[in-house]
Amino acid sequence: MTDEADGTAERLLQFVSTEVSVSPDPIEADTDLLLTGAVDSLGVIRITQWMEDELGVEVDPVDVTLENFQTVARMIAYLGRHQPA
Repeated sequence: MTDEADGTAERLLQFVSTEVSVSPDPIEADTDLLLTGAVDSLGVIRITQWMEDELGVEVDPVDVTLENFQTVARMIAYLGRHQPA
């Protein structure tokens, strides 16, 4: 992972942990956010909005799947495939 990706991962993890998670448990990069209920559907919307506002990445609603948004690590992988133009 590049330094930029590390920084993005850290920022996203911080946002999810402090602003979105409804779980009292710590959130790690590989925490299953959706199946554990740590993040609800509104939280996913907030995460996609954060990605668009903070990172300039346009998130296609079709891409909001377990494959892409189940964990912070998967979100970072998704972001790596969808860099802003």
